[in-house]
This record gives sequence, C-alpha cells and structure tokens, in this order.
Amino acid sequence: MNPLLLRVMPALVLACFASSGHALFKVVGPDGSVTYTDRPPPATTGRPVPLGGGRDAAASEGAAALANLPLELRQVVTRYPVTLYSSNDCAPCESARRLLTSRGIPFTERRVLTDDDAEALNRLTGGRSVPTLMIGTQALRGFADGDWHSYLDAAGYPRESRLPRNYQQPAATPLVERQAEAPPQRPAAAPPAPAEPAAPPPPPPPPAGIRF
Repeated sequence: MNPLLLRVMPALVLACFASSGHALFKVVGPDGSVTYTDRPPPATTGRPVPLGGGRDAAASEGAAALANLPLELRQVVTRYPVTLYSSNDCAPCESARRLLTSRGIPFTERRVLTDDDAEALNRLTGGRSVPTLMIGTQALRGFADGDWHSYLDAAGYPRESRLPRNYQQPAATPLVERQAEAPPQRPAAAPPAPAEPAAPPPPPPPPAGIRF
C-alpha cells in the first residue's frame, strides 16, 4: 500500500467520526492500544476519554447520555431536542406530558413556577404561556394534540415508542436555577435591664430617753 495513504488513513477515519454528529471517544486499552468509538465502551474495555474541550466536551457528555437509544431515535433527538415547559396544577401540561410519554419521545421538562421562570420562558420562546413545547427551535404554545403530533412527525420522531425498557425520563427541574436560601438569623438577645439601686437602710431608732 502507498506509504502516504497509510499516513493519511488514520486522519480520515478520525474525521469521519468527528463529522458524524455523535460523541467521539478515544479508548486506551489495558495493553496501551488506542481505538476510537462513538459509544462509551464498557468499563472493562478500557479508559474512555471524550475528545474536545469546553462546549465539545459538554456535547460529548450529552451524546453519551443518549448512547443507549436506538440509532434512528438518537439521530433525531440530536437534531431536534424536545423540551416541555410546564407548571404545577396545569391540566393541559398533564395532557402534554402524557402525549410525549405515550409516544416514547425523550424530552426535558422545565417548570415555570416564579416570575423569574416566566421571564426566562419569554426570552426563550417569545411567550409566557404553558404548556410550551420546543422541538429544536420551533415553539408550540398551548397544548394541541393534532398540531404537536404533526410537528413531531415532521421532525422525524417515530409514532410508536422506540425507547429501551430501562429508559428513565429525567425529573423535571425549575427553569431558573434556585439559589440556596440563607438560614434565618435569630434576633439578637436584648441586653439585660440595669439593676435598680438598692433602697437605703432605715435610720437607727433614737436612743431611749430622748424625745423630739
């Protein structure tokens, strides 16, 4: 084989992995051998190292969380992630959650509970109403069964669930991260009241036999 081709081939293989849109891991085996894969390997295989730093590393971690999904579902989730914005005591939000769950849509749920959450939702989606569904960059405000199905179809999500049996939906989290509240401070103890001066002792009785 052409020596030049032998030198260029590893770079071409690495470029194919990097352009596939999946996480790319460099695996160092116990014997020092190095392999590249788009799935995090079992712990016994070797030590996986996500390639890239900063945002690339964060993307690798997010892709690793999707590694157990079927390929067709993993690809559409990567292109068009689904986020549900909901609130407490919201019947349409419950209907929206049931639609996504019954269809097997992997989604992130963010709760809108405070004015700060509502303001953040307005900045993200251009509105404050819940439920709001984001499919990629497309915002759907208010629950509408037919419309939501149509947009999910257009994004490429399957009509029937393809989720593994052991898949667990992430817990809903507040849209705006809450800061830990400082413990209430106890009021300072009042200074003790000054002691009243002792009453002067009574005068001694006059000597016997002296009159005034």
